[in-house]
Amino acid sequence: MKLSDLTLKEASQNLKDRKISSVELTREYLDNIEKTEPKISAFLEISKDIAIHSAKEADKKIKKGEYDSSLLGIPAALKDNMLALGTHATAGSKILKNYQSMYDSTVAAKLNESGVVLLGKTNLDEFAMGSSTENSAFQKTKNPWNLKKVPGGSSGGSAAAVAARECVFALGSDTGGSTRQPAAFCGVVGLKPTYGRVSRYGLIALASSLDQIGPITRTVEDSALVLNAIAGQDAKDSTTALIPVEDYTKNLKKDIKGLRIGIPKEYFVGGIDKNVEKNIRAAIKQLENMGASVREVSLPYTDYALAVYYIILPAEASSNLSRYDGIRYGYSIIQDDKNIKDLFSVYSQSRAGGLGDEVKRRIMIGAYSLSSGYYDAYYRRAQKIRELVKNDFAEVFTEVDILVTPTTPTTAFGLGEMVNDPLTMYLSDVFTVSANIGGIPAVSVPCGFSDGLPVGLQFMAKPFAESQLLQVAHQYEQHNSWYKESAII
Repeated sequence: MKLSDLTLKEASQNLKDRKISSVELTREYLDNIEKTEPKISAFLEISKDIAIHSAKEADKKIKKGEYDSSLLGIPAALKDNMLALGTHATAGSKILKNYQSMYDSTVAAKLNESGVVLLGKTNLDEFAMGSSTENSAFQKTKNPWNLKKVPGGSSGGSAAAVAARECVFALGSDTGGSTRQPAAFCGVVGLKPTYGRVSRYGLIALASSLDQIGPITRTVEDSALVLNAIAGQDAKDSTTALIPVEDYTKNLKKDIKGLRIGIPKEYFVGGIDKNVEKNIRAAIKQLENMGASVREVSLPYTDYALAVYYIILPAEASSNLSRYDGIRYGYSIIQDDKNIKDLFSVYSQSRAGGLGDEVKRRIMIGAYSLSSGYYDAYYRRAQKIRELVKNDFAEVFTEVDILVTPTTPTTAFGLGEMVNDPLTMYLSDVFTVSANIGGIPAVSVPCGFSDGLPVGLQFMAKPFAESQLLQVAHQYEQHNSWYKESAII
């Protein structure tokens, strides 16, 4: 077996037992990156020197008997909207092309403290705005299962890198499905923790009330191990919760007999691919055979979630992205044109030249919905409906423990297929945005294939019930072999 075929749990145990070294493991992943990157373009930056140095330090600790973390010596990657000292942080945008991280994000600091080996930064849709990783200003990432298909987005680089064995795990950010949708498209596990479970300090903001960092891994157990390391309250992020962090691996082996599983009827409507639905129905039947009690439930305001999302997100994005003005940092028209007439020209021309079409589109939508005369009609109304979506979840979780849905209505679509049709592309998030609107945890796991492409199954739980969420997902995963399948590249 190749070292890069080991799961995080297996690699960690082998490192602990000194059967392998972190340097050996890291070099194999760096070799994989060198061979695979020309095909899939998952990385924006490869930090080889940092990785080798970190691997050597990890091996020294292990040799001294100082093995103190299941992530010690494990090669991983970060989505390039998270700051990590010594690397760039571009958010996939020309306007931040040469920006160097001035400090560590909290998640980067926690991974560093755990002894993680940082291999580099992964590609994403610009400022995490997109569902295909085609909106990056630098390159288009391909799906390792089919190079003519997208990997999903906006964390497509992270998902593709994990699926292609270019890293053991990667972190992504999830604003409306951006860890789960690419995980589904690439046949890996993508977790969105509860809002406030993981610090957003040092994450380049998209929509501050929706963003949440989560792991993309090969298995559910690996996801639990990473969450153990990155979860927790942070004084630098006032939205993080004071709720203590559990050991998210402790309940994984418990069976699900008697567990109440709800199937929201609103998630099985027209537009879902027949083969995707077939795989999801088979997975639900299997959960029932495993002893769970399965029943249909209703989330009446689900139909409004996508519309609410595409009002709240652009509004918050337009506010967050106002800082990129060509003056303080990032790309400036002054670098290219010395004949600037006034300050407004610096602002407008820098933003016009530094931001991509999708980002501009969402900024304009957001500015419009926040403008005088339209704030009440759009943004305020969206926030009121958001509360109704949250109430739907609160009510349904008095009746069931876990919700099960498709992650996406289709498998991965073709490169370029939806570039000129943003509204259709937005629909690929139709099953994932509700979890962000409601602030609840959700995870996508592989549940089969359709025409050679992975299908994702989504589990959702009440706020801060990640332990139970991961338990159910792990039990389903262990009764199947989908997670053992390797992408053909």
